[in-house]
Amino acid sequence: MNHKPWVSFLGLANRARKVISGEELVVKEIQRKRAKLVILSEDASENTRKKISDKCSFYRVPLCYVDSRHELGGAIGKGARVVVAITDEGFAQKLKTML
Repeated sequence: MNHKPWVSFLGLANRARKVISGEELVVKEIQRKRAKLVILSEDASENTRKKISDKCSFYRVPLCYVDSRHELGGAIGKGARVVVAITDEGFAQKLKTML
């Protein structure tokens, strides 16, 4: 597996409990203005992509994309994850530069 720097950094953010995963939870965090960055996998369904990107643009939350749900889930030590939110400004800024 090609190891990308953002993967281990996202893992670090997750261990610091600054990562929320799962579509419904992420949407809630965006609405509560607690999400500082949302990461969506390129293989998310059309519906999910639209819902998440609409929410992000409405609440002005930066949105980044990664290649696959397996890569995203693996980074936080879980199964496939389509979308995650970063709830910490510092982690969010750093991840934005990496993605």
